[in-house]
Amino acid sequence: MHWRLKATAQKLLGMAPFGESLHYHLQRRFGGLRDFSRECRVKVSDWKLMAGHLRDAGRPIAGARLLEIGSGWYPTFPFLCWIAGAREIVTVDLTRHMRPELTRDCAAELGKLVAEIAAAAQLDEATVRERQSRLLAALERGADVGAATDGAIRYLAPSDARRTGLPDASIDCVFSNSVLEHVPMDVIRGMYTESMRILVPGGVMFHSVNCGDHYAYVDRNISQLNYLRYSDAQWQRWNNAFLYQNRVRAHRFVDEAREAGFAIVLDTAKPHPTRLQQLAQVPVHPQFAHMPPEVLAITSVDFIARKPAAA
Repeated sequence: MHWRLKATAQKLLGMAPFGESLHYHLQRRFGGLRDFSRECRVKVSDWKLMAGHLRDAGRPIAGARLLEIGSGWYPTFPFLCWIAGAREIVTVDLTRHMRPELTRDCAAELGKLVAEIAAAAQLDEATVRERQSRLLAALERGADVGAATDGAIRYLAPSDARRTGLPDASIDCVFSNSVLEHVPMDVIRGMYTESMRILVPGGVMFHSVNCGDHYAYVDRNISQLNYLRYSDAQWQRWNNAFLYQNRVRAHRFVDEAREAGFAIVLDTAKPHPTRLQQLAQVPVHPQFAHMPPEVLAITSVDFIARKPAAA
């Protein structure tokens, strides 16, 4: 599909009275949710990376209290954190997207990945299988995510991640996966401020940001740098409620965390040779042209930002 067709369709859906429901059913039939097993496997792989990075930073998931920003349609990361032994997982979303049928399907898919979940969680497979089976059975009986996890998961939506209402110093880790690229920068600053408040001294934020042009996933004729050819005013024509992309480059997410008072203990941002080659084929708009190619070409970053420990 040509990316402009998808952008136009999503823009129209965003203005329609039942656009959200229509968008969901189109995603299930033709879009990213069509191959649900693959989507779950990708999310499990992302979670495994997060679990390893947090363990290396001295903040393992077992026993931790976590806040997820951006729950989405189904709670893969909260389920995995619960299976891995997290004490509490609060997951917040600006809109109440989570779907019971996808939530059950997600729990079922995790049953196919017990071995790799166990390895990442450093648990035996029998323990992981027992927790996954118990989770799925509860959901199939009609339990919500909280009841199915003995109250460990709390789903709060609609909820603003800039004003969570959580107590000061009550969370060990704030995290997101492929969320920040869809949030305006002034809102991200507010999220960082709130994270600083609710994190314990020495607590961390982990954010995985996919900051390439998402339309490249549906149109193979463009690269993940295609959107750099447009000014902000021009890009407004294609931005929409269902696929808002802020086009912020990877380093800014990290720099803003540093400016908010966090110490950066992990930053995976680096240019890939393929992206540099693709960038050379894009007529970059003057709005971005002041940045060096090695900065512009980065389309993903994982980073950990630590709140200073108490004096």
